[in-house]
Amino acid sequence: MIEVQELTKRYGDKTAVDGLSFAVKPGQVTGFLGPNGAGKSTTMRMIIGLDRPTSGTATVGGKRYARHAAPLQEIGSLLEAKAVHPGRSAFAHLKALALTHGIPRRRVDEVIELAGLQKVAHKRVGGFSLGMGQRLGIAAALLGDPEIVMLDEPVNGLDPEGVLWVRNLLSSLADEGRTVMLSSHLMSETALIADHLVIIGRGRMRVDTTVEAFIEQAGGRGVKVSTAEPERLRPLLTGADVTVTSTTAEELVVSGLDSRQIGSIALQHGILVYELTPQTVSLEEAFMEITSDAVEYQSAPVETATQRKAA
Repeated sequence: MIEVQELTKRYGDKTAVDGLSFAVKPGQVTGFLGPNGAGKSTTMRMIIGLDRPTSGTATVGGKRYARHAAPLQEIGSLLEAKAVHPGRSAFAHLKALALTHGIPRRRVDEVIELAGLQKVAHKRVGGFSLGMGQRLGIAAALLGDPEIVMLDEPVNGLDPEGVLWVRNLLSSLADEGRTVMLSSHLMSETALIADHLVIIGRGRMRVDTTVEAFIEQAGGRGVKVSTAEPERLRPLLTGADVTVTSTTAEELVVSGLDSRQIGSIALQHGILVYELTPQTVSLEEAFMEITSDAVEYQSAPVETATQRKAA
């Protein structure tokens, strides 16, 4: 387990991380999200001892990272895939890590095969593509067969087959009862992998909950109802915990009732319904809403050709 308690990091008058507290638990994939500049990388660096906290604590398996006798066998991390000497081969890099951490030589061959690096294992890393570099970084993170895995943007540069591999790999690690922490900007991919979400903005906690609960909280549930008699149906659906809004002349959006309940009410009153479609806000939409005031770099709206002509 990774536990963060009141973690704070200041650089002069700038506070990069501000009193963060959360836990990354075994048996699930935790998505660690936030806009650029939110403090994600700084937090992850403090977890593995690369940065010293101004205050607060970050522990791995109940201890600070530096107190583990064999830290690579406790937590495997990928923060920067390019942090490898370009003149070394993938095999030489992994072998050096294994020798300095008391890891058996056979484990190098195992992670090379696991990451699909067999054909390039003895080639210089400086000639690797971005995707192959990511695979090497993940192989290094798994070298010690750790109970905790922490990866920053692991699918960056990977092709669809590689993305699917990472997705299945992280899910299988969590199924084995391991602790998995994933930082990513790809909301659609995070939604497919993560069970739990920790979202920060400007160094502060914004969300610490499950993916489903987060989307639910963001107003992501509702049912689109198409009917020729919306004005008859509306008052029949309205209740204390139900909201009904109109989208078009023949469509309602109902929150607080599911499709089965709405269909039953319509049938009881002889109201013809053409469509009952559950509506769900995507993780990306919910994320953008919750972090809209914490985005450090705002892009200007894109002007279309039609808008330019009109101007």
